Amino acid sequence: MKETKETSIDHQLRATWQAVAKMYNEEASKYGSTMATIFLLLTIDKHTGSASTSLGPKMGMEATSLSRLLKSMEEKGLIYREKNPNDGRSVLIKLTDFGKEKRETSKQSVLQFNNTVKQKLSKEEVAVFFKVTATINNLVVNKKIFNNI
Repeated sequence: MKETKETSIDHQLRATWQAVAKMYNEEASKYGSTMATIFLLLTIDKHTGSASTSLGPKMGMEATSLSRLLKSMEEKGLIYREKNPNDGRSVLIKLTDFGKEKRETSKQSVLQFNNTVKQKLSKEEVAVFFKVTATINNLVVNKKIFNNI
């Protein structure tokens, strides 16, 4: 079978993610925010905060982009920095009360997306979706795609 955009797995992943990202950015802009801010709010532990060094890998962001985002969020009063009591070299990123409020709004948006999609799919289709994405992620993470064999 000839590979086309319609049958290319990577094209479908990219096109779908771009549409989802655009949707989240449009929704976030209603609140003066961005998708990156929404996901960072959801990534920071709401009770204990998160080590700044752990956020980049969790978000899939480079350190410079993360630093800019954290600075912007700090200026907006969403987060604050605190020395890590367990490691003096580390900084914890914590949510302010305003950040916790915005985190809850963000969480509701993500839940609405998930619930809406799940209403359109059977439980079996959702299970297959998760199996397929887990398989793709495993192949990529374990470098099984371009393995020079």
